[in-house]
Parts: sequence; structure tokens; C-alpha cells
Amino acid sequence: MPRKYQTVLVTGASSGMGKDYALRLLKEGMTVYAAARSVDKMADLAEAGAIVLAMDISKDSDIVAAVEKIKAGHGGVDVLINNAGFGKYGPVEETPIDAARYQFEVNLFGLARLTQLLIPHMRDQGKGLIINVSSMGGQIYTALGAWYHATKHAVEAWSDCLRLEVAPFGIDVAILQPGLIRTDFAQNLDHNFDGDEDGPYGELIVKSNTATQNAIEKGPNSPVSKVSDVVVGIIRADKPKTRYVVGATARPLMFLHRYLPSRWYDALILRAIS
Repeated sequence: MPRKYQTVLVTGASSGMGKDYALRLLKEGMTVYAAARSVDKMADLAEAGAIVLAMDISKDSDIVAAVEKIKAGHGGVDVLINNAGFGKYGPVEETPIDAARYQFEVNLFGLARLTQLLIPHMRDQGKGLIINVSSMGGQIYTALGAWYHATKHAVEAWSDCLRLEVAPFGIDVAILQPGLIRTDFAQNLDHNFDGDEDGPYGELIVKSNTATQNAIEKGPNSPVSKVSDVVVGIIRADKPKTRYVVGATARPLMFLHRYLPSRWYDALILRAIS
């Protein structure tokens, strides 16, 4: 890899896409900081040469402590991959508002706080790259996903504004929009789901869960390595694009959302889970 960038921080690195990014970038010869709540789940990254950090992205004290360790070791990072996040699903009416706030705390505000603290080093050195992992869900929407989609739509708008602000300092901001990827994201929905199957939204909940399981078991899910290939390409690019779409179903669903009338798209989504 060209040595424009050498040091990278990957959040949410204990599993899935984040772990794969970290391992791939280690193989590319980069100095990799890997952050997540569960340090024990990053033992393989440490063995491979990563510098692992315990960081709960929802806790400001953890974020500040992690950044201080990075500053002490390397002054800062050249590349920040904001990958940490999760999906909170359930009917808007039945999702506790504190749970909704926590969804924003992890998917948006923690990301934003970490970025704030790492920008100064990038600005001082006149270069840097911030990759914010959104989702095809940052452009589309589904039933029962209001809070998750709201955070991803917010990440995209926030990233667009940030890109304008930091461009004069040689800092690029790219948005990654994965589709269906073979990770534990969908399996974890059971732990991040609110709603009463015997309540007014019960039929919708049952049908949605069935459709999700079918997508996991039978859907055209893409391997994590496909996303990591894109991440490496972004880091290598002289001038990264503003958005990168990758993974099964992402392009067609985003295309349909963009060009179909909203009522038609609504009917398509509801038919898919019926």
C-alpha cells in the first residue's frame, strides 16, 4: 500500500466487518489501533500485531482515554474508520425512548465525539481520511427500523457537512454503504428488538422476523471480505469518492427508493415481509 497513510483506528473491531478491516489493514502493513468494548474478543487482533483498546463508544470517558493512548503512541491517526454500531428494531410506539436515545448515542454521537478528538492531528499534518460506515439503510427505510434508519440517515447528513468543513485541510470523508453482509448483525436483532408480538403490531413483528430469518438463511449475503476490499481501495485512492455502495441488494434497493414514488416503495417493502 502506498505510504500516504500509515496509522488507522478501527472501531467496533471485536467482530464482523470491523475485525476483518483490522486484519486486512495489518496485512497491508499499516499500524492498526482496534477498539471495542470486549478486549478479549480482539485477542487474535493483538496476536496479529494490532494495538487493542477497550472503548465503549457510548462513554465519553472511554473515548477520551482511547484517544490519549493513541496520541501517546503515534500522535494521532491518519485514517479513522467509524465502524461501531448496532441496529435497534421495533415499532416506534413500543420502543422505549431511552433505548432510542442509546441507539443515537452509539451510532451517531459517539462517532461524532471520537471524530472531533482525532481531527486536530489530521489537520496539523495536512492530510487524513475519515470513513464513516453507514448502510444501505442510510438511504432507504423498512418497517420497524425507524430508530436505526434515523441514525444512519443522520450519519450520512453529518458526514456530508463534515466533508465540506475539513476539505480545506486535506482531510477526506467517505461514506460506506454496505448491503446484506454475512456478519452477526442480523442475528443480534433478537437482543436489540422491542415490541409485543401479542400487541397491535404483533402481525407485522412476526412477519418481519420471518422475513429477516429467511434473508439470513437464504439471501444473497456478501462476504465481509468484499467490504474490506472496498475499504482498502478507499485508503489507496488519491481522491476518494464521497460514497461507496457494496454488498448484496444495496444497489437495487437504493435505486428503487430513489426513483419509485414513495407509495410504490412502501408497497414493495410491505409486500416483501408479507
